[in-house]
Amino acid sequence: MNIIYVSAACLVSPEGQILLAGRPEGKDMQGLWEFPGGKIEQGETPEAALVRELKEELAITVNKEDLTAAGFVSHCYNEQNLHVILMLFICKKWQGTTIGNEGQKIKWIDINAIVAEEMPAADIPLLELLKKLL
Repeated sequence: MNIIYVSAACLVSPEGQILLAGRPEGKDMQGLWEFPGGKIEQGETPEAALVRELKEELAITVNKEDLTAAGFVSHCYNEQNLHVILMLFICKKWQGTTIGNEGQKIKWIDINAIVAEEMPAADIPLLELLKKLL
């Protein structure tokens, strides 16, 4: 079983919407919507990994002080022999305009409008947590 550690962000706009990123074509779970972020590299903290990933994926600059830990999920994707530990942070402040810097689709959406079936299984348990926190 391969275990990976992932940092992800719930970016919250001033209007209270959150940003979701589309899984790109050719990757596992393509077409599903997820919280932006990525794998934590050796020697990185979850916050440092998320700052790096948001710069790479969305072309925005985030200060680690503006990340608030929201929760985590531990999920096994048996068909891929993969176990994901996903750490989610809430972020309401950043510099720059969000774009799909790696060709991925992005959308701003009200959390109550998210359809869980359109997200990777590891992200789904975090929706109820976010509804309570936001």
